[in-house]
Amino acid sequence: MVDLDWKAKMVSSDIPNKSPKLSNKLQVSIPTPFRFSNISSPLSTSASASSAYDYYLRLPELRKLWETKEFPAWQNERVLKPALHALEITFRFISIVLSDPRSYSNRREWKRRLESLTTSQIELIAMLCEEENEDKTAAGTAPIVDLTSSNGVLARESSSAEVWKLHGETTVVSRTSKDSLLPRLATWQKSEDAAQKILYTIECEMRRCPYTLGLGEPNLSGKPSLDYDAVCKPNDIHALKRSPYDHCIENHENATLFTTHQILESWIQTAKQVLKRIASRIDAEIFETAASDCYLMERIWKLLAEIEDLHLLMDPDDFLHLKSQLLIKPVNETEAFCFRSKGLAEITKISKELKHKVPFILGVEVDPKGGPRIQEAAMRLYSEKQEGNKVFLVQALQAIEGALKRFFYGYKQVLVVVMGSLEAKGNRVVAGSGSVDWLSQVFLEPTYFPSLDAAKTFLGEFWNRELGGSGLTRWKN
Repeated sequence: MVDLDWKAKMVSSDIPNKSPKLSNKLQVSIPTPFRFSNISSPLSTSASASSAYDYYLRLPELRKLWETKEFPAWQNERVLKPALHALEITFRFISIVLSDPRSYSNRREWKRRLESLTTSQIELIAMLCEEENEDKTAAGTAPIVDLTSSNGVLARESSSAEVWKLHGETTVVSRTSKDSLLPRLATWQKSEDAAQKILYTIECEMRRCPYTLGLGEPNLSGKPSLDYDAVCKPNDIHALKRSPYDHCIENHENATLFTTHQILESWIQTAKQVLKRIASRIDAEIFETAASDCYLMERIWKLLAEIEDLHLLMDPDDFLHLKSQLLIKPVNETEAFCFRSKGLAEITKISKELKHKVPFILGVEVDPKGGPRIQEAAMRLYSEKQEGNKVFLVQALQAIEGALKRFFYGYKQVLVVVMGSLEAKGNRVVAGSGSVDWLSQVFLEPTYFPSLDAAKTFLGEFWNRELGGSGLTRWKN
């Protein structure tokens, strides 16, 4: 294990002079880690609360859909399938919002937010599909429907496809899913503009992918289409559209809360698979591809924050009424609402544990005495510029940390707005001056990568000393 007190040792006068550039005359003041009061880990909650959360969202049934392996040769299935489920649930969400009969519902902003959320999801799905171009073992394994081989002649029952010609003899085929809700949204007056925007977004984002989604986008490049209905199974997803309490709760925010968290949990499932892939690729020393996955994971954390922000549009009175109806309350003072999601707790833990991969990436072992071995290796990596793929990777690991902490900081602000500041403080009316509430503990803890952090601190101070304060004067004003 890394000695987290090594930074305090580094500033003493007996620093070993192992680098000719960084002598022991260099004194850098590094703040000591923030000390938390005795708070139980926020990454846990009661088993009964987690079970109630799973039951409300019908997660056991969703997990069966996520984990079913129907295309053994397709490595990307378990990563992409939950993401497609989240996208399909978002189409249903648009229908729910635009069908809301309440006169005080902010439909305009809901529509804008859901369009933005759909765009963000399509961008990430496109990144997942692009991966199949780079991974030779994954190329050509996706279940696709290649209608171009028919020369534009379709079977009589294939009414879900459109054919036209561009530039002479070029045949273009646009395939439309029969089971997805998106084509139906495109024919409904209230949602027609939103659906068309989504279709053009799919067309643009999937340009670099080996196939398109087959949801009715123009497909001007004439690529094969993913067999969307076979992979996503929209009918099975929409069979889970009602919560177990629909029959006894008459509250329109029940549908919005239920749907929001089904989307959230679907992306958490994709995040689990991406994190597993990051670890395996680091172990296999495929550093450049692992870095791409890390930046993908960073964007997933940002997407999770965007999903949580949807709570801000729920009607305050209706939501708090629903909260009481569902008996949503902390079991104890230190319980975090968000960690009733076992999946969120798991990806948080795995994201933090990526710090243990740093010594392997740098090619050094942890000094059992707590010395600066890892920090010095990081400084060499940054300054020598010989292994760019490793630099990309350690930077991407720190990007995940930043996105994770922003997620929990943002979640706390959402909690304050939606439930009130008392809930955000863990229902503690009086808090001591040195105490930290259960959620703040997550985003206020010290950096997960102290060696990388210290390496940049020392390199920054070194360059300040080298320039002798004679940098570009125009930056002084």
